[in-house]
Amino acid sequence: MQVLLLPGWQNSGPDHWQSHWEQHFGGVRVEQHDWMQPLRGDWIARLEDVLLSQSGPSVLVAHSLGCLLVAAWAAHSRNTHLVCAAMLVAPGDAEREELQPVLKSWSPIVLQPLPFKSLLLGSHNDPYCSLARAKMFADAWGSLWHDYGHAGHINAESNLGNWPEGRALLQSLL
Repeated sequence: MQVLLLPGWQNSGPDHWQSHWEQHFGGVRVEQHDWMQPLRGDWIARLEDVLLSQSGPSVLVAHSLGCLLVAAWAAHSRNTHLVCAAMLVAPGDAEREELQPVLKSWSPIVLQPLPFKSLLLGSHNDPYCSLARAKMFADAWGSLWHDYGHAGHINAESNLGNWPEGRALLQSLL
């Protein structure tokens, strides 16, 4: 089973837990054409291409805008059977007014159940998504909810390193 890492807007830098997982555990980062001006349709097409190139089922490990990508892709793809599970970490809220100028193609956010099991982690002090919105996304997508406390955007600034707790949560999902 292949782990596909789906970073959010602006990609995940070298200190981000996704980069650590890619380096130490062999996950495959889904590289996008444009990390700075993300277009939903382009990102969906790229995820579809990568999934079709895999030799077996995949697990999606998404962060921030990557979580919205999972929901948008699942709503449009005929190949959702290629995904066995998704771990959705700190979804970004593309409908926030301050994010609209860059993320306008991401609204409205797809809010329908995912056709595979999923776990969504949200933080009380995430600057890109309120806890209430994160819980609403979990409910809409049919995801198991995990309150990750006060961990900001659960990214490099959260100082998670290899994030063993995140790996354990992924294993419990699988």
